Amino acid sequence: MALRSGVANAAAPPSLAIVMNSGEASVSVIDMASRKVIRTLPTLREPSHWALSPDRNKLYIADASGNALFVVDPHTATAIGHKTIADPYQLGFTPDHRYLVVNALRLDYVDVYNAVDLSLVKRFSPGSMPSHLDFSPDSRWSFNSMQGSGTVVSFDLTTMAIRWKTKVGSTPAGVLWHNGKVLVCVMGTDHVVELDPVTGQVLRTAKTGIGPHNIFLTPDGSTLYVSNRIGGSLVALDPTTLAVRRTYPFHAAGPDDIGVAPDGKLWITLRFREQVAVLDPQTGAYDTIDVGRSPHGIFLTTEMSRAGLVTAETL
Repeated sequence: MALRSGVANAAAPPSLAIVMNSGEASVSVIDMASRKVIRTLPTLREPSHWALSPDRNKLYIADASGNALFVVDPHTATAIGHKTIADPYQLGFTPDHRYLVVNALRLDYVDVYNAVDLSLVKRFSPGSMPSHLDFSPDSRWSFNSMQGSGTVVSFDLTTMAIRWKTKVGSTPAGVLWHNGKVLVCVMGTDHVVELDPVTGQVLRTAKTGIGPHNIFLTPDGSTLYVSNRIGGSLVALDPTTLAVRRTYPFHAAGPDDIGVAPDGKLWITLRFREQVAVLDPQTGAYDTIDVGRSPHGIFLTTEMSRAGLVTAETL
């Protein structure tokens, strides 16, 4: 029995945090137990966000100005290769695993690729600086923020047509489907807007702090987190009322993307400090880990143990 236990423990893969350093063309791999960077993977220019393949065997890391998707083994955080794709900034697989939708922020495209072979199916030119995105659970609609146009655009992925465009304010960024509505961070303001997914109508706004950039839902659905990148804070919202429950200050640090570890700790990239913070949301205390310049997206390999769709927004 002791021998069997030892073999099982030895075979268990380490828990890793994979951090995309947009400012120095690299990916930092952190051992979550020791909180040390154990290796650094080179990319071409500007790694930003990630998407986990439907079979969970590939982690695609977008390198926008490098015009490439870097492929990493999501279990071991080892490099597999890369594929040339025009300006991938933010990306996501539809819940039905049929398409990979890519926002090309620099080129002003929203590209729809076949998820199996990554061949281009449709190219949209919906506005300036396509930024973040999310989908309806039935995979029929996508919702994409246009930072330069101040709009959110919805696409019908069955007819490959634009459904609506809605003005939401300056520099919209993070997008999340939540409770049958669409939440959008409006980075040039101090609030998040809630949209009707059918009509695009703005239903309500919720103040979160200066410069809300991205929004995330915890695995148990109990809390929404908004990173106020410009104001330097992370806020916890009630998922129903959108009222602020608590504010966590990260002064002049530029909190951006987060991951939720199995112990409930939040792993947060700090764009302006070249660090990742590990926050205890109960006490508000956090430690930091030095990584590369402008850390952006973050993927925790512990997500691989969860059932269902794993995306950057629904952690």
